[in-house]
Amino acid sequence: MGETTNISWTDHTFNPWIGCLRVSPACDGCYAAHMMETRFHRVEWGGPGIGIGTRERTSKANWRKPIAWDKKAAAEGKRPFVFCSSLADVFDNAVPEEWRKDLFELIRATPTLVWLLLTKRPQNIVKMVDAAGGLPGNVALGTTVEDRTRADANLPALKVAKIELQPLFTFGSFEPLLELVVPSQKFMPDWVIAGGETDQGEHKARPSHPDWFRALRDAAIDAGAIFHFKQFGQWVEACQDMRNPDGSHIEVDPGTDIAASLWNEATDCLLTPDGQRYTPESLSGDTAARLLTRMTTEQAGRILDGVIHDERPEVSQ
Repeated sequence: MGETTNISWTDHTFNPWIGCLRVSPACDGCYAAHMMETRFHRVEWGGPGIGIGTRERTSKANWRKPIAWDKKAAAEGKRPFVFCSSLADVFDNAVPEEWRKDLFELIRATPTLVWLLLTKRPQNIVKMVDAAGGLPGNVALGTTVEDRTRADANLPALKVAKIELQPLFTFGSFEPLLELVVPSQKFMPDWVIAGGETDQGEHKARPSHPDWFRALRDAAIDAGAIFHFKQFGQWVEACQDMRNPDGSHIEVDPGTDIAASLWNEATDCLLTPDGQRYTPESLSGDTAARLLTRMTTEQAGRILDGVIHDERPEVSQ
């Protein structure tokens, strides 16, 4: 893990330990749990009714990797991003406090790297950072927001952490985006990352409607935030001009999960039977599924309205 990654919004991933506990709907399709528990049987994922699960600290060799990345980045005059704990959560209650202290020491020892600490538990950030000796100066703090309930709970907590701890910047991972979420400017993170869900074993990807991504994009831009679109996931608009990587057109089989009458290339094809256009507010999960068509993540891609949103915050050298 770490040296290279397919995650578009980071340069490296680093996991000081592995294992976590499901705490919200975003966890239902957790790729980390599918990989590390179901496939590799390295840890037991926790969850409601089954306990906190287990945690496993990674090897000393793994912990040395960021030192090498930092040395290389300093020589090249770069500030690469490191997504920390893609297979865990830094602010997990079940993690020993000493592990977090060790992690923060490593972060301080790699000042050229920009460490992205993403959590589903932003309410823990301030107290756990204080217990670990304070926030290193090369850390950005983020939280996951998959629906309005999590937006109302997590974004204010992230704002408190920003005020109290002064990170490099804050960011929100709106992935998987499970319903329309439009944060107010008051609680908008500095960097908005959006994306749809992918299949994970028996868990099949839930649809994210492109109109939800558009609304989030527009709200972020209006608030002066940076917008990054990671992927559609495995659902796209039925009316989208969909093409394979080689440029050939993707034909939608009307016998699958979408009515043939919805398939065309007009920009306003998302219509009710009586000709009324659906709005983001009216798109429930079931409605979205009827208006979207399922395909592979590679086919769906990450081009939103003709644009690849690769934007990241700028961090001075």
